[in-house]
Parts: sequence; structure tokens; C-alpha cells
Amino acid sequence: MDEEYDVIVLGTGLKECILSGLLSVDGLKVLHMDRNDYYGGESTSLNLTQLWKRFKGNDKPPEQLGSSREYNVDMIPKFMMANGGLVRVLIHTDVTKYLNFKAVDGGFVYNKGKIYKVPATDVEALKSPLMGLFEKRRARKFFIYVQEYEDDDPKSHEGLDLNKVTAREIISKYGLEDDTIDFIGHALALQIDDSYLDQPAMDFVKRMKLYAESLARFQGGSPYIYPLYGLGELPQAFARLSAVYGGTYMLNKPECKVEFDSDGKVVGVTSEGETAKCKKVVCDPSYLPDKVKQVGKVARAICIMSHPIPDTNNSHSCQVILPQKQLGRKSDMYLFCCSYAHNVAPKGQYIAFVSTEAETDNPEVELKPGIDLLGPVDQIFFDTYDRFIPTNNHEADNCFISTSFDATTHFESTVTDVLQMYSKITGKDLDLSVDLSAASAASE
Repeated sequence: MDEEYDVIVLGTGLKECILSGLLSVDGLKVLHMDRNDYYGGESTSLNLTQLWKRFKGNDKPPEQLGSSREYNVDMIPKFMMANGGLVRVLIHTDVTKYLNFKAVDGGFVYNKGKIYKVPATDVEALKSPLMGLFEKRRARKFFIYVQEYEDDDPKSHEGLDLNKVTAREIISKYGLEDDTIDFIGHALALQIDDSYLDQPAMDFVKRMKLYAESLARFQGGSPYIYPLYGLGELPQAFARLSAVYGGTYMLNKPECKVEFDSDGKVVGVTSEGETAKCKKVVCDPSYLPDKVKQVGKVARAICIMSHPIPDTNNSHSCQVILPQKQLGRKSDMYLFCCSYAHNVAPKGQYIAFVSTEAETDNPEVELKPGIDLLGPVDQIFFDTYDRFIPTNNHEADNCFISTSFDATTHFESTVTDVLQMYSKITGKDLDLSVDLSAASAASE
């Protein structure tokens, strides 16, 4: 323990594990510690007994739910966009060799009280019952514009500079209705609020293209993939990767106290009376509580069911996004469903999550619109957790703190945080131009 490291990483949450892997691959000497005796931190995966212990205070789940070991219930469930940032990071580090992915069956959106498949291409727009006849034609034209848009082909720009024109201006050029804008912005471009409408349209258009390209990749019903046995596999895969590159992992290390010199710069981490020296510390908010501030909280329901979510074409795995305007809220609500098809529950069992940024202190009432869409539920647990962001100046103290996970059920915001942290730690951008075919998803 009494050695010097380039970086000490505290906490084995997903963000910390990805960074630990990336930094090890870069040749830095990394020590990775966690106060818990399990991988994953906030983003850990629980079996049925652990789930009962955490939410009910006992370890006696009802026998009719099946074997505890066959459950892998992710505490921060998120799907991966097939061509998205996380998959690129996984390929870049070659961690894909430790994981098996499977395509997710469906991507849906809630509109006027019903669930619809998210139309992502001009062909799907014409078929979608989400829109009337004339709106379908307008949407189709817009989708064709997005699909054909290429940075380096001025002809495809139709005279618009997407770095200057706002998303709102492009949408109004095509005359789209508010309900259409709602599902395109929130269920396709995966924006978490409506502020994107007044930003340059480039990011919005790129997000739509990413969705359509990811959808085309596996010819599934959605653009998402998910690891077999759930996300709990990811931190362990990165731990193995880090070990291959000479990184050291230590679980069950109490306290993990970060030590500073008189100038407030980090010098090491102490646990059980021993101090490991380091130049930089990477950690989740729980390890440096005086360098973060609370910015909100996430409310969620974890449900065990014996059927798929109704109106999702019997999808064994799917995401449903409920845009804020449809519920008269300030933030979207998300449904996530996974099942025995991804080996996260025994045969015939489904795990569903309903999550949102909490706007009240009553998660049961607040999550009701989402829970009502699930049909009969065998077991339900309610939970809220606080969201923190760092307030420190990393240049002054050399501490790099991740932000807490948000309520979204996809990984796009998580990856953005990881890539920004990587740039701050190393002073360079991560090259994500990889061969995407290296991550294949098993089909049925």
C-alpha cells in the first residue's frame, strides 16, 4: 500500500471503473479502492436476497419469485446506444471481450395516454399512428433531411449552418406540431428538457442520426443494446482490464480518507493506517462530500412482474420515455424493462424500473403515471437518492469527482461526464474513432 501512484480511484461505480480502465490503458499507474466489499458502488447489481435486505430489511424474499441467484437487478439501469459513446469506449479499451451484448426489443414513447413505438426513419414516420396524415408527410421530409445531412457535404445542408441555426428554427422550417417535436426531442434525440430548442441545431441533428444509425445496426426494434446478466458485469470487466495493464484493485477498504498538503493539493489516500501516495484522485461524490453540492434527487420504483409492459409488442426488454409536457411536469419520466431474455431474472419474470427527477417528496404519487402503464406488479420498491455535482476546482486540488447518475434509462449523459473527466485528468481528448463491428450483439 505504501507506494506512489499516478492516480488513485475511489469507488467502483461504472464511471470510476471506465476511467480506471482508460487511464491504465494509457500507461498510468492506477490504484483502485472501494470501501464496499462489492463492485459497482451506486451502480451495483443485486440478487433477490440482497434486494430484499436493502429495501425490506430482511433476507426472506417470497419463494414464488424463484431463485435469488437468477436475479441481477441493476440499481442504475441504463441501456446503451448501439453506436453510442459507451460502446465506443468499450471497444477502445477492448473490454468487449469480457462481455456479451444482446439487442433491446423496443424503444417507445408515451403520447396522450398511450404507448407508441418511436419512429426513427422516414419510412417509420409514414407508418406511425403518432401523427395524422399531413404531419406524417412533414415529419418524413424532416427525417430525410436529417438522414442525408453530412458535415462535409454542403449540398445536404439546404443552406442552413447548424452551428448557428437553432433546433427550434429547423423544426419550424418543416412546420412540425408540438406533439411531434415532443417525441423527436425527448425520445429520439434523448434531450432531458426543452432547452435544446434554443441551442445550435448541430447536436440535436447528430443525436437523431445516432439513434437512426444505432437502430439500423442490429435490425432490432430499438437502437439499444444491453449486456447479458446486466450492467453488474461492466465494473468487473473494467477491473479485469485494469489488472491486465498492471492496475491494482482493493475492495473492502474502510474510510479511504483523501490527504491534502498545505496548499490543498491531493497527496494520497489513507485506509487502515496506511497511506498510498498519488498525484491525482478520481472518485464519486461520496468520497469527498465537502467538494460537492446537491442539485436534485431521483425518484424511482423497482418492480418485479410476470409479464411484459402492456402495449410494447410483448417486448422482453424495452424503454418507454414519457416526455414532461405529456405529464405536465418539468422533467421526463422513464420506464426500463428487462427480463430473463437478458438473464437478469428467472424464466417468466420481468424487472421494470420507473424513474424521474423528483419534483416532490412523494415518489409513490409522483411515479404513478409510469407505474400505471406497467399492468399488475408482483413486488414494488420505492427509492430516492440525491444527485450531486462537484464544486471543487480540479486544477487547484487535483481531485476529479464524477457527477451522480441521473434518472435517464440510457447512457448518453453518463458517457459525456466520463469523457469530460478523462480530458481534465489527462489534458487530451479520447479518440473514439473505432471499428464498431467489434461489439456484436447476439440475436435470438
